Amino acid sequence: MGLLDKLFVSKSTDFASPMQGEIITLNKVKDEVFSSKAVGDGFAIYPKDGKVYSPVDGVIEVLFPTFHAIGITAVDRNQYLVHIGLDSVKLNGQGFKSYIEQGSKVKQGDLLIEFDLDQMIKHEVDVTSPIIITNLNGRRFELIKSGNVEAKEKGLFRINN
Repeated sequence: MGLLDKLFVSKSTDFASPMQGEIITLNKVKDEVFSSKAVGDGFAIYPKDGKVYSPVDGVIEVLFPTFHAIGITAVDRNQYLVHIGLDSVKLNGQGFKSYIEQGSKVKQGDLLIEFDLDQMIKHEVDVTSPIIITNLNGRRFELIKSGNVEAKEKGLFRINN
């Protein structure tokens, strides 16, 4: 892989929503790390159920021990962070069930994590779930879908050079 390949990953993406819910722009996320785009650009989903699916074909690069966050490198080399809830780490994995481990190869649509949405709400966890592209490298993210989204739905955003 040449230097340009490392700097400018493919702009094409076959991304599918990792969960069902309502799309929220990052500037409305009540967490400065995400709303300021410090870790990358993207969007968030206010989930309607407790299932998280792989948005892409790729490899699980990071799986937090509490299962609240997943880092995936897609086959097109875009890197995604799926963060389930904003302060869900305080549950210490309680109510989360993982079907993957770090290093797992996944296909788009594979069930990755199940979480107890009712338990999160009961424990006053903000369930807003950011989905971030962490390696845009100067490319521009453009959200083109708003409102409700189904799990595995495509056509949510574009990445432009």
